[in-house]
Amino acid sequence: MSNSDLKSRALGVLRRFYGYNSFYPLQFEAIQCVMQGNDAVVLMPTGGGKSLCFQIPALLSDGCAIIISPLLALMKDQVDALQGMGIPAASVNSAQSDTFNREVIEQVYAGRIKLLYISPERLLSEIEQWSEKIKVSLFAIDEAHCISQWGHDFRPEYTQLATLRQRFPSVPIMALTATADRLTRDDISQQLGIPNARLFMTSFDRPNIRLNVVSNVSSSDKMQMITHFLKAHHTESGIIYCMRRNDTEKMASRLRGQGFNAAAFHAGMSTIEKEQVQTAFLNDDIPIICATVAFGMGINKSNVRWVIHSNMPKSIECYYQEIGRAGRDGMPAEALMFYSFGDVVTLKSLAKDSGQEAINMNKLKRMQQYAESNVCRRRTLLSYFNEHIDHDCGNCDVCLNPPERFDATILCQMALSAIVRTNQREGVTAIIDILRGSGKTDILSKGYDKLRTYGIGRDLSFASWNAYLLQMLQLGIIDVAYDDYNHLHVTQYGWEILKSNKHVMLSKFSYTKPAPPAKGSRQKEISLDNMPKADNELFELLKETRLAIARAQHMPPYIVFSDRVLDVIARSLPTSREEFAALYGIGEKKTEMYWRPFTATVKQFLEKHPQ
Repeated sequence: MSNSDLKSRALGVLRRFYGYNSFYPLQFEAIQCVMQGNDAVVLMPTGGGKSLCFQIPALLSDGCAIIISPLLALMKDQVDALQGMGIPAASVNSAQSDTFNREVIEQVYAGRIKLLYISPERLLSEIEQWSEKIKVSLFAIDEAHCISQWGHDFRPEYTQLATLRQRFPSVPIMALTATADRLTRDDISQQLGIPNARLFMTSFDRPNIRLNVVSNVSSSDKMQMITHFLKAHHTESGIIYCMRRNDTEKMASRLRGQGFNAAAFHAGMSTIEKEQVQTAFLNDDIPIICATVAFGMGINKSNVRWVIHSNMPKSIECYYQEIGRAGRDGMPAEALMFYSFGDVVTLKSLAKDSGQEAINMNKLKRMQQYAESNVCRRRTLLSYFNEHIDHDCGNCDVCLNPPERFDATILCQMALSAIVRTNQREGVTAIIDILRGSGKTDILSKGYDKLRTYGIGRDLSFASWNAYLLQMLQLGIIDVAYDDYNHLHVTQYGWEILKSNKHVMLSKFSYTKPAPPAKGSRQKEISLDNMPKADNELFELLKETRLAIARAQHMPPYIVFSDRVLDVIARSLPTSREEFAALYGIGEKKTEMYWRPFTATVKQFLEKHPQ
């Protein structure tokens, strides 16, 4: 088949099943690669269209594509979505009965299934029993960072997948992930035995996600800011990531006490409890999930509109993966991260005990640099993945509220003096208490109220001192002795500042709420000609229509249509089957299933609001 014929057929499948008229960058090139029998590593951001890179070849090839996926929820989600578009897909997994799994395999034998989803463990245990009866067109390994010992979600079972190349030397292998630095990418190819695989890597930029970081606020202020944020996003779904299991329970409880519909999710819950919470979230029954990082990889929910990190993540890979769960449909989304001195102390302690201290300390340092960035956060984030843009994004807190810098030499000398006068035997909280002249018992009992530095910084708030000490740590003026009760120590650079008045510039701390959601940005993120702006009232009515259909069909609303497709409907105002079928993201089967209820909603709106 010539390249032109392949592209023509691929575009036909794309329009028929998915309702799209063109591919994203590098999608067709990846499709072409495996259709020619070659291996590929596909690195695209969440929502960047990775799945199409193996789904289209599966539909264009004889036989069945085997999709190796790490989580049951992810398998079910993708299978439901594919079946909803009229694509013959199925999965074999432990959540289904043996009888049902056997029926699926019989369907595969008969050539009636084009994509089979399976876990790596099950594939390796059963493939010898039925491999000779199945014509495998492609192996696609999703969430491929799990195969790497350097990946942020290491899963030992994935390492055994190298046997696929040995057993099926002529079947192309495609590894896909949204998050992998150079070290992890190279390790994926090596572990899978596909050293000559072509790399398809698109931009990591997710311009639709607004990036916000709030530093050094008290627990009560953080809670107040979170509730303020949630009230501004009261009709939307989102995830709040917490560092500890107990924190997720406390957060969910506090939010419920303030009238929010929230639930906790963590690895300590039973399988049934976790499945119930996850299903309720997918179905929009519970819009807010307070979770540890155990939640999210299996979530393909396209209408997650925001992600909050209650604490700083341990690496940029983790952060990028987690914020990527918002705005998968390309519509505007928010990422809000809280960051404190305590987070740094805790995460460095965990990194030290991780068994890969040097690597994890370096990853944490880069995460910390992002959190403390005084330049465009998106540029800082993308630079980690060796991607550089020559302009500020205009959609992060630094761009929208540039920090003010000031000469902080005297301020630093105050802090350094307090550290020295305690013989470098106190942590950050005690040092701030001394500077602010606290009357706490432990401060007075140690005689710190007699120090010359006692109370000299009382004009600054605790949060301000916390922020400035954090910047001093980042600049190398002070250090934390993690092996000595987290006491603060003065570095050589710090001694120079203290003794010789060496000037120090810091960013002025200001307690500000995150920038509000971008207004009118919905149209900006969808380059579909110059169509009129969606009417918010109609958009909400379409969401109600979608929810009613989803309830009747017992499926998550986003499986019916994404928010992005609803936005297109709200802007295009289709009133006939033909107009509906021509819209972005609506394939043949969904046209037949849904054109009547959605055009009816549009008609009712137009009767109420004549154009």
